[in-house]
Amino acid sequence: MTNAAQANKHDSDTLDMHSPNLVDDNVQKIMALFPNCITESEDEHGNLKKAVDFDLLRQELSQSLVEGGQERYRLDWPGKRQAILEANSPIAKMLRPARDESVNFDTTENLFIEGDNLEALKLLQESYLGQVKMIYIDPPYNTGNDFIYEDDFSEDTADFLARSEQLDEEGNRLVTNTESNGRFHSDWLTMMYSRLKLARNLLRDDGVIVIHIDEHEYANLGKILNEVFGEANSLGNIVWDKRNPKGDSINVASQHENIILFAKNRNIFKQESQLKQKKENAEKILSKASYLINKYGLSDSTRALFKDWVKTQIFSGGELAYNQIDDEGEVFQPVSMAWPNSKKAPDEYFIPLVHPITGKPCPIPDKGWRNPQKTMKELLKNNLIIFGVDESTQPRRKYLLKENLYENVPSLLYCGGSDRALDMPFDNPKPVYIANKLIDSVTKEEDIILDFFAGSSTTAHAVMQLNAEDGRNRKFVMVQINENTEEKSEAHKAGYSTISEISKERIRRAGKKIVADNQDKDGIENLDIGFRVLKIDSTNMKDVYYTPDSYDQATLANLESHIKEDRSGEDLLFQVMLDWGVPLSLPIDVKDIQGSSVYYVGIDSLVACFDTLTTDLIDEISKDKPLKFVSSELAIAHDQDKTNIKARFAQLSPASEIHLRSSVMKIEFKELQYQLDSVNAVADCFIGQPKGIAQRYTMTKVSKTYYLSQKAKTYPYSPMTSWLALGNPHYSMSYISAMPMRLLTTPQKY
Repeated sequence: MTNAAQANKHDSDTLDMHSPNLVDDNVQKIMALFPNCITESEDEHGNLKKAVDFDLLRQELSQSLVEGGQERYRLDWPGKRQAILEANSPIAKMLRPARDESVNFDTTENLFIEGDNLEALKLLQESYLGQVKMIYIDPPYNTGNDFIYEDDFSEDTADFLARSEQLDEEGNRLVTNTESNGRFHSDWLTMMYSRLKLARNLLRDDGVIVIHIDEHEYANLGKILNEVFGEANSLGNIVWDKRNPKGDSINVASQHENIILFAKNRNIFKQESQLKQKKENAEKILSKASYLINKYGLSDSTRALFKDWVKTQIFSGGELAYNQIDDEGEVFQPVSMAWPNSKKAPDEYFIPLVHPITGKPCPIPDKGWRNPQKTMKELLKNNLIIFGVDESTQPRRKYLLKENLYENVPSLLYCGGSDRALDMPFDNPKPVYIANKLIDSVTKEEDIILDFFAGSSTTAHAVMQLNAEDGRNRKFVMVQINENTEEKSEAHKAGYSTISEISKERIRRAGKKIVADNQDKDGIENLDIGFRVLKIDSTNMKDVYYTPDSYDQATLANLESHIKEDRSGEDLLFQVMLDWGVPLSLPIDVKDIQGSSVYYVGIDSLVACFDTLTTDLIDEISKDKPLKFVSSELAIAHDQDKTNIKARFAQLSPASEIHLRSSVMKIEFKELQYQLDSVNAVADCFIGQPKGIAQRYTMTKVSKTYYLSQKAKTYPYSPMTSWLALGNPHYSMSYISAMPMRLLTTPQKY
């Protein structure tokens, strides 16, 4: 046992109750000598542990090339295939609106989603597929003190975690990932890989992902980004100097973080966008020049005053170069016009410039001019070439500051401290200044910014502030798990029981402050400082756990409606919006028509009503000529009314699409009593209906979920179908969305 391990053992308050594990001790000794030979692998129970790569160890101990497995360039870890499976596996969840926690719920275009971000990313795959301009995240850094998500465990592990209270209410693991964990790096990589794969789908073709990370997982993050996005789509790395060295007495004191940028498609990004940032002090420089000219006139002394003032400012190198004023009062910097490439320029780039006073040719750069003759003539015409006192000086190009307010994003970013302006109790929130600069460098107009590790919602704060500054209408989508705050934390003492509560309150306060700070600015009243809170929850449909022999009259009465009692019409509306891929940020107007709640989404793009439908109600709705109208079959009093409703719409609003939805049903097996032959096996099963017919479904297994897709044909009732009756006993099993159920009886094979 190593000295450190022995010390830790003696410091422990618990007894091991077993002899030392000598294999583990030997692995530790090998790790001390050959750290590159230590990897992570699964034991016989599927648990991850530190292990020795014996092929590599043999090579370390050999003076000749040792035969081994095929070498390839890739990043592998235990759990990678599981991460891919998790990313691709569907879920039976929905988003429930929370009006009381929202701000300007009906009109805002901003979203705050509360729940596991893996589930959120899956739920957004329809509504926001290819719609997001920028993903901006600050994930856990895996420092040994961070919470991470673990999305799937074997049953025995899950039971252990539940007993040890390491699972949240939804059954997801949320624990501190310490370095003593045998799968320290693997857990973090698995968590990030599945989420990045899903996140990429949401980006526009010219979209960009920006990720903060420190030295703990910087190298690994770069590798999985290369794999998910493609190495050719890298936009580079920014080093953020935080001006605050931290570290112990042995290691180098770290005072920086890394910010990695990838495009979804670099070529399309290059065509449609540009990675530029505002010259931070450009307006200040222009204002100072204007002030001096107005006060002292345009003279040499004014130019000298301006140049001296610029020298005293703490500007970037690019800004400090703009220290001159021309005869028109424009601030500029002189720039070389020499050919920038190593090879010699074409002949037309060697035509001399004639001095305007002496009339003699000026010196030509050794490799030629930067621009062809046509461009040089345009520059001369616009007075953008600076000549010396005579022809002996090589002319230079005049760069006007007002025409160069933006510059390339540099690889170094300097900013110390964190934001405490709103007095929010949150540990180490990244400064709004940093988020502001990065978001402004990528986005414009009405772009969508997604942050699925929202934390204290600095991203939302920065988006609203940027919109206030430049009058644009960027929109944010925040995602934050409802993680509990520590009881001893300042946040908990301040009354915030969860991180998401802090996050939402920060957005509320930031919005109010931004409006107050800009109250004299034109159009500030139109700034969107609202957000629509949506919470990830189980589906709206009841789970069915009953076998035929357990049905009684009370059970059948309960199945009269397969919608859960606590679900509202608005809950059902958002299920429809998710299923149809309708943007979740569209404005919603709830109208009371003849005592029924009718939902108008996007003015009249989608109209929904889940109350009982009558002819008079249909007549009123038809007057608005909606593009789509949706309801449930349960809203129809009689079977024949379904045809009448469609006919009524066809008469009064013929362009409207009418949907009284029947849908594919999803069955999740909680207790698998029926095993298909293989992952892709297909079997036929029958679901009995009280009306005396059985509908045939094809059941397909994908991972742990089984899907039923209905065949076009129905089959006569037979004894084999009496084994199961699910859903509403008076109607075929259909509703506005996928219906999750539990199948606890053995399906019959046809």
